[in-house]
Amino acid sequence: MDLGSLLNALILGVSIASIWLIAALGLTIIYGTAGVINMAHGELIMLGAYSSYMLQSYLGLPFLLCIPASFVIVAAVGLVLERGLIRYLYKRPLDTLLATYGVSLVLMQGVRLLFGSDPKYIAAPEIFSSNISLGFANISAFRIVIFAVTMLLVFGLWLLFYKTRFGVQVRAVMQNKEMAASFGINSGRIYMLTFALGAGLAGVAGSLFGVLAIVLPTMGASYVVQAFLMVVVGGGSLAGSVVASGVTGELQSVFAFFTNDTMARFIIFVLIVVFLRFRPQGLFAQAGARR
Repeated sequence: MDLGSLLNALILGVSIASIWLIAALGLTIIYGTAGVINMAHGELIMLGAYSSYMLQSYLGLPFLLCIPASFVIVAAVGLVLERGLIRYLYKRPLDTLLATYGVSLVLMQGVRLLFGSDPKYIAAPEIFSSNISLGFANISAFRIVIFAVTMLLVFGLWLLFYKTRFGVQVRAVMQNKEMAASFGINSGRIYMLTFALGAGLAGVAGSLFGVLAIVLPTMGASYVVQAFLMVVVGGGSLAGSVVASGVTGELQSVFAFFTNDTMARFIIFVLIVVFLRFRPQGLFAQAGARR
């Protein structure tokens, strides 16, 4: 066995983990805070990619500025979606699931009508298109950028939820909405802001993923499954999603090294099913019961 190739696979596993995690971050926040299974999350990722494409193609905005701009645009879409639909369905989880699935179809077909079904492309700066040699492994510079952005987002979210007044309010609403309301916390406002934040993070993911692959109206479907898996395995918490993404990304890369990518995905899905059979609450169960 070539040790260099195995080390290369381990490094690639970190890249895979960062992609899965950044796709799951917004979903983790929405599900962890309000318990909403957002079936439109993949389409929010797709909107982030199309937002970057439009800003870059029609306004000439540099790619690095397209990333925060995509966050703002998709967060605004999430805000409208939450105020116009989701807030009426918080106590009806099955209705929320069906409603967000309907929203995903509307967004997908709407983008197809506006832009067509032909692929679009987002151009990254030339400096990100090269490969970096680590002696025993080569890795795309842009994958390193994705890893760095993912770590910055995780650190920023940790600061937001554990070091700010807003974070205290979010955690209070998560554990007991009625008790939080007795202390003057507006749970509706918390749900609105966290849904918009989660949607904005999906927009960032789409902006980054649009460089890795072609931009299509159906591109969200290729990421949403992994995002849901990371949230469920992690238990709906930020720390759980980080650990779940890291472990599954590395395992997939190692299994693919010994077999192939298709078999590796099959093994990963089987392991996740077995894991959830014995620990359905995930790696880190939420403290307290959401009410």
